[in-house]
Amino acid sequence: MRLKGKVAVVTGGGRDIGRAVCVKLAKEGAKVVANYFESETDSIETMAAIEAVNGEAISVYADVTKKGDIDNIVAKTKEAFGGKVDILINVAGGLFARKTVEELDEQFYDLVMDVNFKSTVFVTQAFKPLMGKGASIVNFASQAGRDGGGPGSAIYASSKGAVMALTRNWAKELGPQGIRINAVCPGMIATKFHDDFTKDDVRVKVAESTPLRREGNASEVADLVAYLASDEASFITGNNIDINGGLAFS
Repeated sequence: MRLKGKVAVVTGGGRDIGRAVCVKLAKEGAKVVANYFESETDSIETMAAIEAVNGEAISVYADVTKKGDIDNIVAKTKEAFGGKVDILINVAGGLFARKTVEELDEQFYDLVMDVNFKSTVFVTQAFKPLMGKGASIVNFASQAGRDGGGPGSAIYASSKGAVMALTRNWAKELGPQGIRINAVCPGMIATKFHDDFTKDDVRVKVAESTPLRREGNASEVADLVAYLASDEASFITGNNIDINGGLAFS
């Protein structure tokens, strides 16, 4: 219960890694605001999983690429848990499709950059006034932000690289206020993301090339996030931390 009494906001908390993060934080004692967008059914399942560990949470619908929706998450958070937020986890993101340089168009570019980068910027901006000394922000970057990603993922990789740079910069800006900010960089994690966008033979090849000889799972990423959110990581900020089974190193 290392997060007992703390309030945590998680964007993209409806499924996969976002859900695992919500459940882990709740299990550690945090009161959780779980944002979702695509599926109310997914959100209901997240709430049930939190309830199963005797956690306390609310679910808030929002498109985190829109300032008005972000402001609604802030309002719902204040209404449920008061005016103080201790933990912010920016999970929301997506690849959406693999497109070559010839296939790229402005609409696709805006979609990927908005969901992965713009959301991180403006969700953090909106919640910053509620965060004080000892607060922790954890962004979601990607191994793709380090190595450029696979074929057709140039904009996704670039957006995650932007998250990594933002994390480093804001660590300098927020550190004097006692607020820490880090990012996690997942590699091949067994989620719907790879079910949708990575071929089975590629997944097998990557797993076999990984020193631990397997894919990761969402709960392992959630464990890392919970550590970074806790006071146990009180002297860690500005880092983009790999979690990929040893496939790639910083």
